[in-house]
Parts: sequence; structure tokens; C-alpha cells
Amino acid sequence: VQLQASGGGLVQAGGSLRLSCAASGRTFSRYAMGWFRQAPGKEREFVAAVSWSGSYTDYADSVKGRFTISRDNAKNTVYLQMNKLKPEDTAVYYCAADQGSWYSGGYRRAGSMDYWGKGTQVTVSS
Repeated sequence: VQLQASGGGLVQAGGSLRLSCAASGRTFSRYAMGWFRQAPGKEREFVAAVSWSGSYTDYADSVKGRFTISRDNAKNTVYLQMNKLKPEDTAVYYCAADQGSWYSGGYRRAGSMDYWGKGTQVTVSS
């Protein structure tokens, strides 16, 4: 699976952005998909994930209620709608695919993800 993230940019605090991650390959629907982010000098951290069917989602506490993850398996695409953005959301955002069981929670760990896309920069100004 090859992944390509897009949609990043510069936005003022309180604004919104929608990230997209397009996947190649016919097995996209078999993978749980996740978004991670990495700010300068910090470790890559979990943001959100969606199960292969889209029935289950999970969020980091820092984004819960502001971000929404979704997927369209017909388009091989996963989305991250980000609302009420804060300066602390500034980071490079990465999408990733996990072929493990959803119930293991491996999608929360960067080291457990099987495929990664190149990141897209999100900058939130105060």
C-alpha cells in the first residue's frame, strides 16, 4: 500500500483544515488507517484512527471533539477533518496503515503501523 497525504497548510487559530490520504492498491479496505503527527523536537504521536470498515474510530484526548476521521473505501481515501485548530496542533501530519486487529490497539503505536505516507505540514498561527 502506498499512501499520499495532502491538505495541509497555514491557518489561524480557531480555523479548520481537512487532510486527505489517498492509497494505492486494492487491499486498502483491509487496513485500519491512522493519522499521526510530529512537532519539531517531539516524538511522533497518535492523533486518530478508523477501522477497516469505518465502524470504529479512536482519538487522542488532545483532539477529541475537534477532529473527525473518516474513510471512503470506494475512493481509497481517508480523511481528517480538523476544526477549532490550536497553535499546539502545529506539526507534520502523517497517515499510516495497520493490518493488525483493531482490538489489539496497535493503531495507536507508530511502531506498529505497517505503511506510512509522506507527511503534510499543518501550521496554526495564534
